[in-house]
Amino acid sequence: MKITDIECFVLLVPDYRADACSSAQDNLVVRIHTDSGHVGIGETDTNPWVARAMIEAPGTHIMGLGLKEMLIGEDPRNVEGLWERMYTGSAMTGRRGLGICAIGALDMALWDLVGKIEKKPCWQLLGGATNRTITPYASLLPEGDDLDTYARVLQERAVEAKRLGFRAAKLEICLKGPYSHNSLQIEDDRECARMVRDIRKAVGPEMTLMVDVAYAWRDWKEALRAIEMFADEDVYFVETPLPSDDVEGYAKLCRASPVKIALGEWQQTRFEFLEFMKADAVDVVQPDVGRVGGLTEAKRVALHARDRGLAVVPHCWKSAIGIAASAHLAAVAPTCTFIEFLPPPLADSRLRRELCSEELPVVDGRIPLPEAPGLGITVDDGALERFKVA
Repeated sequence: MKITDIECFVLLVPDYRADACSSAQDNLVVRIHTDSGHVGIGETDTNPWVARAMIEAPGTHIMGLGLKEMLIGEDPRNVEGLWERMYTGSAMTGRRGLGICAIGALDMALWDLVGKIEKKPCWQLLGGATNRTITPYASLLPEGDDLDTYARVLQERAVEAKRLGFRAAKLEICLKGPYSHNSLQIEDDRECARMVRDIRKAVGPEMTLMVDVAYAWRDWKEALRAIEMFADEDVYFVETPLPSDDVEGYAKLCRASPVKIALGEWQQTRFEFLEFMKADAVDVVQPDVGRVGGLTEAKRVALHARDRGLAVVPHCWKSAIGIAASAHLAAVAPTCTFIEFLPPPLADSRLRRELCSEELPVVDGRIPLPEAPGLGITVDDGALERFKVA
């Protein structure tokens, strides 16, 4: 059996907002074809035009080979071997950053492909389930150009997530730092604490709450002061409070914070995660399957986290393709507690709502262990055509 072709689809919603924080407005979807007729699907969360170029561009020497040309003609069942081939063959141009994202999309598609060939769900191919059910948390990004609207919409979505049966929710409170909305940037951290308190009161004590502040604070003492303002609201973790490369700051914050500190959405390969783990600079590890290098590398990260007693909560701000990959990772990651889930009824992006005609179900706040071959999702070909851009 051989790989015969790789298709790349750059997708974009027509009404995208360049000033928005949501990367669910675009996508790179890949399809890997074989001479047996089987097709595997994958995606990644980065600039889709550049990632497509990383896959399709030819190489000119053995340290900078093209990803597609390395896979054509190969046996797709050699997934981990192909990961190593792509990683070493593209090391000069793709060792980190978008190169790893491109590998992540292809690796995800390879596992989906092999699952379909073997008629097994991906978690079985990855070594078997240590978790029989997966708990998604509703990831909630509000709208609004003023503080009152922003707070109101976020609270309404948290209440709706609870009504939909979610047992946990993450509040995207992006009011400070480089990724906050221009009209909403504030200096008073008490506004963040007020939102957390109001939402805790609205949803009650049973629902697990997380807070994502999108790299809001410049140093660990500033972050600690802000976190302590809402620490008594039973927050499971605070996500990405500091710049992504501040290992020392994260280590100091983890030692001092009364709330667990989570990071990992931008970290790639086990090597970047290990830098934080070895420095005791993270409490909750958040590999994004598409960005970290695919299911092959995400599982390695999860096992390193297990060995250090750290919780794993996969990041995924994309479509049902990535959510399914996160669920299969969660099944085989011993210390996984939740996965990120953007609920279609609460998603602003049409791509999230329409890209897949069949996705993993949420039943009573849980995702049952998938039984369908591969990732267990079906991409809507019509949606691929509707959202495809040249």
